[in-house]
Amino acid sequence: MTSTIHVDVVSAEESIYSGEATFVVLPGEVGELGIYPKHIPLITRVKPGAVRIQTTGGKEELIFVAGGILEVQPNKVTVLSDTAIRGQDLDGEKAQAAKLQAEQVLKNAKSKIDLARATSELVILTAQMDVLRKYRKKQ
Repeated sequence: MTSTIHVDVVSAEESIYSGEATFVVLPGEVGELGIYPKHIPLITRVKPGAVRIQTTGGKEELIFVAGGILEVQPNKVTVLSDTAIRGQDLDGEKAQAAKLQAEQVLKNAKSKIDLARATSELVILTAQMDVLRKYRKKQ
């Protein structure tokens, strides 16, 4: 019998994923984290990017998160993010248009606050486009 870990990915609006997995990979604050069942307890920030969940059936679930918090217990992983989108629900055209708009705002930023907001938005949208590319590649 393969050892598993329960994984929950939750956005501000809904539960995006809840199920058993054999392995989880996600972008931690200081680099990519790989989590297997019976991992030591951990709480850390998550950077914008892909949460990859290896399900018990051997399928890989891909979820975009715009940052958030990760809690790991020996038999449970919880990812809390303001924004989390399933790979199949990502809209490439919408993300590309938003990215172009953020780039324009960045060019025209008149204050440090505008610059910081545009930079943050650009990081998130670039990560979202990267997750979309990964999702399409595995299809």
